[in-house]
Amino acid sequence: MRIVIVGAGGVGGYFGARLARAGQDVTFLARGAHLDAIRGGGLRIRSAVEGEYTVPVTAVEKVAGLAVADAVLLCVKSFDTEAAVEQVRTVVGPDTAVLSLQNGVDNEDKIDALLGPGHAVGGVAYVFAAIEAPGVIAHTFSGRIVLGELDGRVTPRAERLCQAFTAAGISAGVSDDIRRVLWEKYLMISAQAGMTALTRSTIGVIRALPPTWRMYRLIVAELAALGRAAGVALPADVVESTVANAGKMAGHLSSSLHHDLVHGKRLELEALHGHAVRLGERLGVPTPTVFAVYAALTPFAEGAR
Repeated sequence: MRIVIVGAGGVGGYFGARLARAGQDVTFLARGAHLDAIRGGGLRIRSAVEGEYTVPVTAVEKVAGLAVADAVLLCVKSFDTEAAVEQVRTVVGPDTAVLSLQNGVDNEDKIDALLGPGHAVGGVAYVFAAIEAPGVIAHTFSGRIVLGELDGRVTPRAERLCQAFTAAGISAGVSDDIRRVLWEKYLMISAQAGMTALTRSTIGVIRALPPTWRMYRLIVAELAALGRAAGVALPADVVESTVANAGKMAGHLSSSLHHDLVHGKRLELEALHGHAVRLGERLGVPTPTVFAVYAALTPFAEGAR
């Protein structure tokens, strides 16, 4: 497949390197020192699971002159969704799948609003990875993808994209209810990101202290109620299963929101907690704990002042 990956950070860099290593035609859209390093020496993956390897890849700053892609993977922060879509518009054809592997539950709506209905494919990436240095991705944990058409159909393009992932050794599947899958991750990532960032602590510390562990669960419960009010068919035990999974995480793990906060970077606060607060207000669903996280982190939302 001809695949364009927008964003060569933790998610895009890790999965893109795996695809390229397996022989897929992958082009990265990157910038700055990271782009220069990838061009000069390939993309290096330092994985706690798979070891270390370097993949020679094609990396560009702009897609001008590139052929229409079979798939575009959006792996940028959610606040860059619209800008990223505009950057790749010329490589998006009528049948191009634009797969969002981003945090949040409304990126697909933004994609289709700009490109027209039917282009966006929902995606959920389960992975802990980040840029360690220019040209280097540190992979800590996991590496699974679930994708699906927003209307629930299992289409040839979704199956073909899934096959490309599995052929690269990536655990992947196609869902006929990707909205539910997106919300299931939204519950987890909002609690994990919110609590690790708010407390500047790891999940191990949060679990060890009853007040912070209770707050974690309250975030999950509020978002579950919100999702159901929005028409998402979440499982009856989604709160218990989400908290149980959080209880199994390695104690040293935090979140990308925590990483960005302590490094003075812009936060994905609006796509996570801000979206929930606004949706709750529209639907009349109380989200007091989510709002507390949102309000406390708002001073840091745009990065270091």
